[in-house]
Amino acid sequence: MALIENVFDHQHLRYNPLRDTWVLVSAHRMKRPWAGQVEKPPEEHTPRYDPRNPLCPGNTRANGEVNSDYDSTFLFENDFPALQPDAPDPGSDQHPLFQSKVARGVCKVMCFHPWSDVTLSLMKKQEVVKVIDKWAELIEELGTTYLWVQIFENKGAMMGCSNPHPHCQVWASNFLPNEPALSDRCQRAYYQKHGEPLLLQYAKQEAEKKERVVVETSDWLAVVPYWATWPYQTLLLPRRHVLRINDLTTEEREGLADIMKQLLTKYDNLFEISFPYSMGWHGAPTGPHLNKDNSHWQLHAHYYPPLLRSATVKKFMVGYEMLAQDQRDLTPEQAAEKLRNLPEEHYKTRENLEKGGGKEKDGEK
Repeated sequence: MALIENVFDHQHLRYNPLRDTWVLVSAHRMKRPWAGQVEKPPEEHTPRYDPRNPLCPGNTRANGEVNSDYDSTFLFENDFPALQPDAPDPGSDQHPLFQSKVARGVCKVMCFHPWSDVTLSLMKKQEVVKVIDKWAELIEELGTTYLWVQIFENKGAMMGCSNPHPHCQVWASNFLPNEPALSDRCQRAYYQKHGEPLLLQYAKQEAEKKERVVVETSDWLAVVPYWATWPYQTLLLPRRHVLRINDLTTEEREGLADIMKQLLTKYDNLFEISFPYSMGWHGAPTGPHLNKDNSHWQLHAHYYPPLLRSATVKKFMVGYEMLAQDQRDLTPEQAAEKLRNLPEEHYKTRENLEKGGGKEKDGEK
């Protein structure tokens, strides 16, 4: 074991079975001094309600539509959608080097909460359960028509989020996008060779090894994957075989709300900021695939945070990563240990208790 640990202190390659690619891990590079770009710290004083924020209840959006005075989740059509249901078909008579296909779909925005100054980590458990239930409804509803339904959240200005309000996006398409198509192929190949879903076996292995586990419950497991590219990237997995989020039981949805709050609290506590990330759910394809055998699939969520050394220093995916292959410095085991050892209580809850003489701020449980 000592020899393996010594080897992993130096550069080596790790295989990503979900993408059939390799990641270069260069652990020794964390010792280098940093003199590069420093990001502006995230704004920590977001008002609960801003009359200029188009996502707040009762406000008017860019297209003139007025939001309802919602008090829970709120869903509406994206005012500037990347996909529309009535796009024309470019046809199939094309040169092999200049191919096009029809792309049709819908894009929706879903607000998690009426308040702009909370995030999933600070919302009450039952409020998060309502978000999960709405995700399940959307997979059920849009999945009857569209081949793929992508739920994703971009959190923080560093990840391109233009509105400081808890929300996600849902894009449904008549085609299988590149990333899930690649994941589908890799999971299918593993299943055909080993007779078990790749990520189900992976979750079992990680639960036994423990070294990359961040948080775990009886139904869920959150790990920094062995093949992680981003410094504090995590993979959220159910322990039983589940194809899609709408297949989760009531108990599993409750457990999912718990582990999401635990994981996101760890993220926020790392640098004591509202931690930026892009996250999204991957499950078995829908539409025409609903009646097909998708036994090779396992539901999972990816979290991709950009921060590396502090609240102001992020990882850049440039140069070698763009032209050769993915590369990381901090090892997944080091990242998991840092996250795992962080307090379970959110730093804002602690600060509010200290300022308020022991009284907890509404919404932060």
